[in-house]
Amino acid sequence: MAETWIRLLGPPKIESSGTTPPQPKGRKAWAVLAYLALQPDGVSRSRTAMLLFPDAADPLGALRWNLSELRRTLAGVSITGDPLRLALLPPWHCDALDLIGSADGHGLDPRTVNGQLLEGLAFADNAVFDSWLADQRYRLDNCVQSLLYEGALAALAEGAPADAVELASLALRRDAFHADCTAVLVKALVALGDHRRAREEVAKCADLYHRELGLPLPAEIRRALADSEPVADPELHATVATVRSYLDAGSASLSAGAVDRGLDQLRLAVVLAQRTADRHLVAESLVTLSGALIHQAGGRGAEVADFLHRALSAEAPDGASRTAAAAYRELGYLSVQRGVPDRAAGWLDRAMQSSEGIPEEQARILAIQGMLASDTAHYGDAVADFAESRRLAKTVRNRRQLAFSEALLGRVHLLRGDLELAAAALDRALDGVAAEHWTAFEPFVAGVRGETYLAAGRLEEAADLIDRAWVMAELASDHCYLALAAGAEARLFLAHGDLAAAEHWIDRGLEPKPWYLWYTARLLDVAAEVTIATGSPRASQFTERLARLASRSGMREFVVRAQSHRAALGDQAAAQSVPWLAKEIDNPALTAFLARRHSVSL
Repeated sequence: MAETWIRLLGPPKIESSGTTPPQPKGRKAWAVLAYLALQPDGVSRSRTAMLLFPDAADPLGALRWNLSELRRTLAGVSITGDPLRLALLPPWHCDALDLIGSADGHGLDPRTVNGQLLEGLAFADNAVFDSWLADQRYRLDNCVQSLLYEGALAALAEGAPADAVELASLALRRDAFHADCTAVLVKALVALGDHRRAREEVAKCADLYHRELGLPLPAEIRRALADSEPVADPELHATVATVRSYLDAGSASLSAGAVDRGLDQLRLAVVLAQRTADRHLVAESLVTLSGALIHQAGGRGAEVADFLHRALSAEAPDGASRTAAAAYRELGYLSVQRGVPDRAAGWLDRAMQSSEGIPEEQARILAIQGMLASDTAHYGDAVADFAESRRLAKTVRNRRQLAFSEALLGRVHLLRGDLELAAAALDRALDGVAAEHWTAFEPFVAGVRGETYLAAGRLEEAADLIDRAWVMAELASDHCYLALAAGAEARLFLAHGDLAAAEHWIDRGLEPKPWYLWYTARLLDVAAEVTIATGSPRASQFTERLARLASRSGMREFVVRAQSHRAALGDQAAAQSVPWLAKEIDNPALTAFLARRHSVSL
């Protein structure tokens, strides 16, 4: 049967090869279709009616009419129930659903996406739906950008540099400042032997950064052009034994705090593994090196992602595989930190499928799933994920994983205002960090524990831990923890009423540009709150930055908070959207904040 496509990306239409299918009539019918398509868990009829037909004399009647119109024109689509759910029957497809539903690796080819969600349709007369639509457009654009980037990495890993050049070039047309995409493009051109064009791309990027941002060329791009593998002793035989010796030596060096030496040893392990015929050993070495770069050296760019894609290309897992599960998990972790929740969910689903029967790896995956759920304000799911991660970590006696999961669970409880639960989890995490001498993770736990004291009004205890978190983060030069600690300092001084000091800490926190975008969003949130209080002209700048970042990254609570800041600055359309958006989020602390600020009843 010929495929029939619901095209929601770009000007909306129904397509089927060889025929001209009927089209839904009116922008509201398309709005209903797009809204239901992007609600995988369903949504109540009353909520849908009030969102899309707020001014109708009979909102439910208007919804029924539009549902009838959709059923008339979409013969292969089921829209039933309360909550309403949309289901596609073969051979029907929807581009927006295929774009975000790529957990199996067979989603929409991002090269075919040429427009925004419901492009050409305007809903200025419905402020709340217009706000929802803007958020979803940012989110889906971000997903396309990420798929192009990941596709370029995968093509490079699979020995198809020409495809990598095409995909990376398309990504850069969307965002010329995407340094990782430029690095992949340069690597692909070098792989093709087109060194002249590779140098031209580097020079063009250097000029762009200098002219537009006043910044030097990102190191990631410079390394891509001059990339060279370490040279192993030619007399050293490449055997399984020598590779494992270097892997063991690298792990020992990292444990002893000799990070540079450890990374050098792991890089040599990769070089030696590639001389063997053992593809699993190559994959294992690449994943080990990637994990060290991510968690010991702050690696987040194209180099690390390239290693992980090369590992998966070498491993080609069929069934459970510890190495593949770790590679998928790390790709999920990077996607969480980059703020691409749809891609993160796909990678983590594949990680869990590959980790069957491997509880230690499952504990790690669940912790990252909990981070993702927490960042996107699905707090109940986050608590469940962390609870199961803790259980598995205890079972396999992985004390570091246990401390990590406890700390992230504490963060969820803090965000929801459950301060006693937060304090208990974070104190357990601090005990675990001390027992493991895990100083690299201490800034996070100390900072969040300090914020828990702050939320409880215990300012002296809060100051002690927040100050310690800043010092430890500064000593480690960790951009993420610096942003976390600076935001905590800003909240502390806001509580003291010292708005000038709070603004000072906001500026310090924004300097390092953390890799983990949730930290940036949290810092921008307090920045907006402080500058609104001081009447600073920067308040609208911080608010708009937060709104764009939160929308692109699916950070639902920060979307609400950005709308709240807009409302506080006099935006009446934003004020209308705040109660509706907030109802989707189960967070008593958010509800209380909005009630104090806007007298909103949810």
